[in-house]
Amino acid sequence: MPDWLRLAIGTLTRLPVPPPRTVNRRVARWAMVAAPVVGAVLALVCGLPLLPIVSAPASLVTSTIAIALLAWATRALHLDGLADTADALGSGKPAQQALAIARKSDIGPFGVVALVLTLLLQVFALATCVEQGRAYPTLLIAVTASRVALIWACSTRVPSARLDGLGALVAGTVPRLVAGLWALAVMAGAFMLLGASGVLAVAAALLAAVITLSIARRRFGGITGDVLGAVIELSATAALVVLSLA
Repeated sequence: MPDWLRLAIGTLTRLPVPPPRTVNRRVARWAMVAAPVVGAVLALVCGLPLLPIVSAPASLVTSTIAIALLAWATRALHLDGLADTADALGSGKPAQQALAIARKSDIGPFGVVALVLTLLLQVFALATCVEQGRAYPTLLIAVTASRVALIWACSTRVPSARLDGLGALVAGTVPRLVAGLWALAVMAGAFMLLGASGVLAVAAALLAAVITLSIARRRFGGITGDVLGAVIELSATAALVVLSLA
């Protein structure tokens, strides 16, 4: 198994794979490029409870199970990044102090609120789609689009906020052309699955990523691994909400 695939699977899932033999920016670039594929596989597996034959009697229960499985399959790493980012932003401290807060292992009030609100939105939006009979493709689109948002976060001119960590490893590694092609490909797939609403969902995910990155650059000076987790969760939530309203 190539190092970039080991890094992608080991970072973005809880699957037990051997650690990469070499970790550098080239390996990290291809790991990030593979993120939508990894995300799509996760969604296909974790979304099985959403299939109509299973989910019809209890939309809220099955949507909760699907979101819980997704959190488990990713080691809740992206949710942890969201909580840490919320605590850092909510602290109102200067950049370096805020980044130090994000690195603490405990969770503060802003992190708790961010997690609760995000998970509630995800569960209820998905439950609405269960009732509409399209929850399975909805989860697939949202999760895949959120990983395209991750690629955008690694392709933009947003620098790393630190000299070490995941943000420093992946910041600016993915060519913009590759990010754009991934966005177009996922939009095309979303259109085939759910029509124009699927395209709008992908666009909403990317918009959420752009806003999150803008805030991170202004407050922290760039991205961190925690910010990337926040990008994934917020963009997935945006896509789910759009599809629940479409």
